Amino acid sequence: MPTADLYAFRPVTADDLPMLERWLNAPHVRRWWGEPAKEVAGIAEDFDDPAMASFIVLHAGTPFAYLQSYRIAADDFSFGDRPEQTIGIDQFIGLADMVGIGHGPTMIDAFAAKVFDEGVERIVLDPHPDNAHAIRAYEKAGFHAFDQRMTEDGPALMMARDRC
Repeated sequence: MPTADLYAFRPVTADDLPMLERWLNAPHVRRWWGEPAKEVAGIAEDFDDPAMASFIVLHAGTPFAYLQSYRIAADDFSFGDRPEQTIGIDQFIGLADMVGIGHGPTMIDAFAAKVFDEGVERIVLDPHPDNAHAIRAYEKAGFHAFDQRMTEDGPALMMARDRC
């Protein structure tokens, strides 16, 4: 099982966009994310958005995953009642050979520890209810389901983890 101290999160740069597009084209990612060129364009557009933060996740110095976090607006109650310092996250492992061996829960747990240390009180996410692999990873990382809803992207299982 990977250990959390081997993960680093560095901001995405324009130089990362071709790698992200390759990852988004991988079958295990494409199934759950949108059209790769459109997703990459959206990531690039978010470079200047102070509410968004996009990261390349490195394991032992090697890039292998993408993670984005976003502040939940004060008037956005799509995740229900929540503390003021709540962020949402989305992520994927880009390299297929890194899937299914414990990196998902461990990298998410490492990111949670980082943002909780920075004052975040709750992290939320909303996987598709059919994405059992991701849901298992989130549960292993300490998230619990609290609702299932229909969103603009389709059905979503609403999950949260609070700072201890």
